[in-house]
Amino acid sequence: MTNINSIAPELQVTQWINTLRPITLAGLRGRVVVLHAFQMLCPGCVSHGLPQATAIHDTFPTADVAVIGIHSVFEHHSAMTPVALEAFIHEYRIRFPVAVNRPSTTGSIPHTMEAFGMRGTPTLILLDRQGRIRLNHFGRMDDLRVGATIGQLVCEVAIDPYSNQDREHPAGRGGCDGEECAISENL
Repeated sequence: MTNINSIAPELQVTQWINTLRPITLAGLRGRVVVLHAFQMLCPGCVSHGLPQATAIHDTFPTADVAVIGIHSVFEHHSAMTPVALEAFIHEYRIRFPVAVNRPSTTGSIPHTMEAFGMRGTPTLILLDRQGRIRLNHFGRMDDLRVGATIGQLVCEVAIDPYSNQDREHPAGRGGCDGEECAISENL
């Protein structure tokens, strides 16, 4: 199990959906990463988790925030096949990349789920721009709290962690001083 503020382990995936090539967390450094672990037959995933992940994907610029679904099957294996998952993703109009978690060869908990210490689904994991785990939350989490946390992580890019100098936010909207992020008055 990984701890908060530790570098996230790589995803262990058997298949990707909604992307032309495999994605690595190392390849996403520089962006905030939202990992949403779900199962098709998980009521909380369908009613709250996936709509929340979709809203995050639709709200934040992809240059700043990458959303990845992780289909993590630990029960009902015969019902949740990759073919069924592809139909589910199509029917629910999920447009962000979805990884199929590598199943365990020794038990029921898939590899990525185990590596991140997930307790079940839905699980929301947030990584900062350096690839560190900043949140690992099992169950439903309030949309406003999630959005505020992602906003804070996006804003952190404006601060060089190795100096006390502020940098302009890449979108040209002001900067951060460690306590707050300001919007430029030039807008």
